[in-house]
Amino acid sequence: MRVWVGLVKGGFKMNPLRVGGIHMHYYAICKRKMWLYDRGIAMEKDFDRIIEGQILHEQAYKYLPREIMIDNAFKIDAIDSEHVREVKISSKMTEADRIQMLFYLYQLELRGIKKKGLISYTKERKTKEIILDKKGKNDIRKAIADAYSVLEEEKPPSFKKLSYCKSCAYHSFCYAREVEEV
Repeated sequence: MRVWVGLVKGGFKMNPLRVGGIHMHYYAICKRKMWLYDRGIAMEKDFDRIIEGQILHEQAYKYLPREIMIDNAFKIDAIDSEHVREVKISSKMTEADRIQMLFYLYQLELRGIKKKGLISYTKERKTKEIILDKKGKNDIRKAIADAYSVLEEEKPPSFKKLSYCKSCAYHSFCYAREVEEV
């Protein structure tokens, strides 16, 4: 499936409906995981860590509009007058969290909405502010373009053993080996 829509100043214009915040979070963690997720290979639904995160999301930001779908393209956890808000269990994946928030801020800015981002790490009782500055725009543009390149591939990226593989919902999928018949 081609996702390039046409040329625009500075590169290609991409189909905005193909990639969302979860794609970008997975992209920053593991491109293979993002590719599998995009193809509907969802290993997360019964995974304890994901269930814990879903419960956390249900409890967070009850005083704000939550789970807001933007242009049928992506969904944000919560929004207030100044911030887009994301809630995370821990800060173990801070770069992935940053990329995901930059994606939301960038997409909103493309729609004429300027916001800052707040990522709340509930277990650690800390919050990190994310601002879409020049470096952030460059980072997210590169990440989006690379994510689309990965998603265009017919096969998933090759397996790479990472430090957090054992805690990933896709662990058994990636570590499965076919047994050769003798």
